[in-house]
Amino acid sequence: MTGQPLPGAIDRNSLIELHSQISNRLAQQDHRYTKGRKQLVEILARAGQPMTLPDIVGADPKMARSSAYRNLDILVRCGVIRRINSGGDYSHFELAEPLLGHHHHLICVSCGNIEDIHLDSDIEHLVDKSLSEIADRTGFTPIQHSLDLHGHCARC
Repeated sequence: MTGQPLPGAIDRNSLIELHSQISNRLAQQDHRYTKGRKQLVEILARAGQPMTLPDIVGADPKMARSSAYRNLDILVRCGVIRRINSGGDYSHFELAEPLLGHHHHLICVSCGNIEDIHLDSDIEHLVDKSLSEIADRTGFTPIQHSLDLHGHCARC
């Protein structure tokens, strides 16, 4: 399920595959894929964009904020969810890259809004190549890269 991001209206088969991948990943790290964790994953998958904890809890008013935060922490540590710090009051959360597909972010330093962006494959290749060359010169071994562009959104 790599490549393009999951659409807001995720289909049933994609959701089943996503749950299977996450269940396996959690099991490898001795964690269970509980109902609460599944619910968090579904909320993020359906949103199709990074969400704050208040946004996540707002998507399901029955969800306890403390339980959501504990489960998010476990899912982040297991590599299922990525925490994005925008410098605002809240961190944002999204499905991790192996599940959501490679992308970057525009981060508004005024309001904290985060927008996913996808680079053209030629540009992405050039970024990868440039970063690899820098890593080679410094003896650094890269695993992955992320590019977050900080600035002011159109609303701010």
